[in-house]
Amino acid sequence: MTVQLSNLEHLPNYQITERLDVVYGSTVRSKHVGKDLFAGLKNIVGGELTAYTELLEESRQEAIDRMIVKAEALGADAVVGLRFSTSSIAQGASELFVYGTAVKVAPISQQPYQAPPSGGHDHSSQNTNPQTQVTPDDLPRFNPFG
Repeated sequence: MTVQLSNLEHLPNYQITERLDVVYGSTVRSKHVGKDLFAGLKNIVGGELTAYTELLEESRQEAIDRMIVKAEALGADAVVGLRFSTSSIAQGASELFVYGTAVKVAPISQQPYQAPPSGGHDHSSQNTNPQTQVTPDDLPRFNPFG
C-alpha cells in the first residue's frame, strides 16, 4: 500500500488505528537569474509567470516526496492533516515546507446502499432504520494534534 495523503484530519473510508508522528518535507529553491529577468518583463504586460509556476510545482512535489519517505520509514499507511507553508530564506530564495501526521489505517467496512422506500413524493416518511443510515457523526474522527 502506498502512503495516502489527506488534508483532512481523517482519511475517508478508513479508520485511524495508530498515530505515529509528525512528518515533514522541505526544499529551498532560488530563482534563476534569466527567468527572473523574463518574469520582470512579463510583469509589464501581465499574464502568468509560467517559469515560477513550474518552479513551485517542482518544489511542492519534491517536499511531498521527502515527507513520504519519512512516513514510509515509520511504517505509515497515510499522512493526514497535510499542510503547506512557505517562507523567505534569503533574497531570491524561498523554502517550501509540507507537514502532516503519519498514521496507520484500516479500511472501514461499507454497508451496501439501500434506496429509500418509494411511495410517491412524500418526503416526510424517511427511512429510520439505523442499520441502513450512516450520518457524519457515525464516521470515526481523529485529532492529529492529540
